[in-house]
Amino acid sequence: MNPNDYILNRINCPADLKTLSETERKGLAEEVRAVIIDTVSRTGGHLASNLGAVELSIALHTVFESPADKIVWDVSHQTYTHKLLTGRRDAFSSLRQGGGLSGFTRRDESEHDAFGAGHASTSISAALGLAKARELRGRDEHVVAVIGDGSMTGGLALEGLNNAEQLNTDLIVILNDNTMSISENVGALALHLSKLRLAPLYQRVETRAREMAQRIPAAKALARTAEGLSHGVTRLLASEAGAVFEGMGFTYLGPIDGHSTEVLIDVLESAKKLSGPLLIHIVTQKGKGYEFAESNSRMFHGISGFDVSDGIIERSNGNTSYTKVFSDTLVELAAEDERIVAITAAMPDGTGLSKFAEAYPDRFFDVGIAEEYAVTFAAGLAAGGLRPVVALYSTFLQRAYDQVLHDVCLQNLPVIFAIDRAGLVGEDGPTHHGVFDLSFLRHAPGLVVAAPKDTVELRNLISTALRHDGPMAVRYPRGGGPCPYECSKPEILAIGQGERLLEGDDVAIIALGSTVYPAVQAACSLRQIGISTEVVNARFVKPLDENLILDVLSKGVPTIVIEDNTIVGGFGSAILELASKNGCNANSIKLVGVPDSFVEHDSLDNLREKTGLSSSRIVEAATELIKTGLHPASIPVVQTERAKA
Repeated sequence: MNPNDYILNRINCPADLKTLSETERKGLAEEVRAVIIDTVSRTGGHLASNLGAVELSIALHTVFESPADKIVWDVSHQTYTHKLLTGRRDAFSSLRQGGGLSGFTRRDESEHDAFGAGHASTSISAALGLAKARELRGRDEHVVAVIGDGSMTGGLALEGLNNAEQLNTDLIVILNDNTMSISENVGALALHLSKLRLAPLYQRVETRAREMAQRIPAAKALARTAEGLSHGVTRLLASEAGAVFEGMGFTYLGPIDGHSTEVLIDVLESAKKLSGPLLIHIVTQKGKGYEFAESNSRMFHGISGFDVSDGIIERSNGNTSYTKVFSDTLVELAAEDERIVAITAAMPDGTGLSKFAEAYPDRFFDVGIAEEYAVTFAAGLAAGGLRPVVALYSTFLQRAYDQVLHDVCLQNLPVIFAIDRAGLVGEDGPTHHGVFDLSFLRHAPGLVVAAPKDTVELRNLISTALRHDGPMAVRYPRGGGPCPYECSKPEILAIGQGERLLEGDDVAIIALGSTVYPAVQAACSLRQIGISTEVVNARFVKPLDENLILDVLSKGVPTIVIEDNTIVGGFGSAILELASKNGCNANSIKLVGVPDSFVEHDSLDNLREKTGLSSSRIVEAATELIKTGLHPASIPVVQTERAKA
């Protein structure tokens, strides 16, 4: 086909959709899927969820008047079609690339992105806020929240549903039910939705609704076709199926075929005329239109590049991932200690706990998208004499901050936090970087916080945590890590003890976690230009190895402290606090880390270069520090008793 004949090339804004025929809308859906598959095969991204939301996105933008009407997407990893239809078609090839389109909704990217997202279960609450603001400001636009069945298991979503009846405002919630979030859904609500999909009532209601639609003359005012109206009146007959939502004050409509654009348009047109909270339950297929994603939607949820022709995903030829090392280690240690149990919040694959689940199904708990519950549940398990390991991404642990403090640390319970994706994560951007955990964890009384420099040290720290009589957090980055030697059996490390890796007299580098190896590489480069560099692997943020660090500071040499966390309140701040407490001159200390701003999406290599965490940038920081006149002989340092010891 000539590119000039592509329907998508005629869509520059949502208004252009309104002129399309039914046949053209069907063709548009096929073109959109082809563009998404081709683009994601090169840029990586969320594929399966986006392929399942194509017809829904076309229908929404055909019926509603964005940006005047507000469409709020939960998580927003299913918004690629939305982006293509709202003026971002020509920039779509830059998806998730540095300086290009975000993989999620961003208010600063488009006026059609009514609310930014990246985490789950936020849409209903945000949409309720927009709807109430509409009323208070005397406007009349429509507000729509689109949420997946996985996100609906989150407490924040249920809190929004619970509050909707009290606010009594016009709101349309579309439940995009594809039976999956990332991994298979769990919990009572997921079970209820599965019953709705399979219930014979649905079939009976559809048949009766069609018959009624054909007999009601006024039906044409609500929908163009009898088939569309059949879905519009389904809500009158499906009270049994939608009882959960009806009981929360919502008018329930569904289940509806989420891959029939025409039916969706009819239903949405009818929904616009109804008042009060309305929930439209649509059923879709994750990965729709690409056979490899249809057959393995979990694999094609969030992926790197792949070959479109055979679905083979690109694999790194580098080091074994930290996630796999954690997974293997936990399974190994669980064989020796039956008290070890594992908890995840809807991400057994991403956190590496699928292997544990297979080996010890009775000791594995997937609680759904419920990080707060996961942590307090783990606290209860610990209080009952078990050794729970909570595996979460750093960015999602933020959601359970109060539970970490109140339910775990306050009671000094032996809960282990395995914090994956700590530090910069790359193309998923600011909603997914794990650059705040050190800052919000290190001030929790009694919590041990550690970060391994390589995969061997990760094994040792997990083993250490499981034998520690109190709470402990071990954070580790995305991707592969160095493996300096084969570790047949994990060692127990001394809590709060770091290590000196290199001796040096001109400059010192105190590094943590994933920054240790770049620091060593930088030290080697500095030595080649005559700068003798000391390198310390702090290993622990809390408690710090005070003797080792004060010994470094007591030498009076310029010192660089490096971390893959925000420099505000993080590891570097802990070093400065220690220096201040012991009378050391902090003017000789330079902090290198993530700046006090949200870091945009880009490749990991580019982000490390931009934030000063690459070995070359560490060399620059060291030479600049020396050039500023901070020569060892010019820096007075108070010799403390601890430093002398």
